[in-house]
Amino acid sequence: MQHPETHLALHHARAADLHAEARMHALAVQATPARDLRTRVGWTLMEVGLRLATTKPALNP
Repeated sequence: MQHPETHLALHHARAADLHAEARMHALAVQATPARDLRTRVGWTLMEVGLRLATTKPALNP
């Protein structure tokens, strides 16, 4: 059985880790340049093309 003080200390440590991770994520989002529509459409077309190129052909018995 855990003591309440131990549980509380673990809770505070985990909460601090989650807050730090959230701050790092927020900074990463701010640092990522906004992509314009042309770039997003281009990458989407690339993804669709790769999916079409890597699909297995249907087997004809």
